[in-house]
Amino acid sequence: MSHGRRGRRCLRLRTNRSIDAIILESNRCVFIRLQVQREHELQDNMEHTPQIAVLIPCYNEEVTISKVVSDFKQCLPEATIYVYDNNSSDRTSALARQAGAIVRFEPRQGKGNVVRQMFRDIEADCYLMVDGDDTYPADAARNLCQPILENKADMTVGDRLSNGTYAEENKRAFHGFGNNLVRSMIRWIYGYGFEDVMTGYRAFSRAFVKTFPVLSEGFQIETELSIHAVDRRWRIIDVPIAYRDRPQGSTSKLNTVSDGVKVILTIGSLFKNYRPFKFFNLIALLLLAIGLAVGAPVIAEFAQTGLVPRLPSAVLATGFVFLSALAFATGLILDTVAKNERKQWELT
Repeated sequence: MSHGRRGRRCLRLRTNRSIDAIILESNRCVFIRLQVQREHELQDNMEHTPQIAVLIPCYNEEVTISKVVSDFKQCLPEATIYVYDNNSSDRTSALARQAGAIVRFEPRQGKGNVVRQMFRDIEADCYLMVDGDDTYPADAARNLCQPILENKADMTVGDRLSNGTYAEENKRAFHGFGNNLVRSMIRWIYGYGFEDVMTGYRAFSRAFVKTFPVLSEGFQIETELSIHAVDRRWRIIDVPIAYRDRPQGSTSKLNTVSDGVKVILTIGSLFKNYRPFKFFNLIALLLLAIGLAVGAPVIAEFAQTGLVPRLPSAVLATGFVFLSALAFATGLILDTVAKNERKQWELT
């Protein structure tokens, strides 16, 4: 009987040792596989060539598009050039294709709609966006892309203003004034001073492009890009560039008054969305000032006579003060919502 028990015990020991050996061998195989996989990933990263995409939104730019594509092919030979035709009625798409660009079409009118589709369609490590009007120098492209590729910036901005070339070359009235106005508004609201807010020459990282929610449809897209970059604390670098005006025969599609009003309204809308506490506090202060101005004579008269003969003014003042308190409470609530949304965005 004792021999049988001893035999079973030896069998169990051998079995356990066999299982331990199998587990040890299995772990060793997994470790070797992981090591090989890491070596392959490291090799792939070393062999990976950064992909640069040049994005050119166009609407009736047949006068300039061939030169723009050719210039960027020469200055960035490794880049892939995309021209998105936004319902052009001339030969923009045909000339862009002849010059060597990949041509795609966006039927929804407006630069913002074009940028939205470009950002969704195209995969790259660095995105360089430029207008097709030949006002931006292609030889500055590498200076804009380099900080992105070196992971030093998430958005680089082609600054036309700091070196004075925009003031010298631009012949459109009030454009300089509008740019300065928008810069001042963004600096006051967000505390960040862009050198050039309305420039159409920018470079972006992949992370920026794939997490940027395009809300505007038209030329407000530059303002939206700038405000989004500041609010989300992306790394921004200004790169001075030499600006030149459109060549003869090329006309601007930008309307100074109507598009300027749209840009200001966009700033106000984004101000409400991104900084609701400050936005509604300003409204609350305005309403409170009106309420005090209307109610002060009523209070003074009541202090002297003990009567309120101007009852409508008293009711109106009370209403403005109540609306002021309501605006303040709204700002508090929406500020909490905005902060929670920002936290969720940082985590994803």
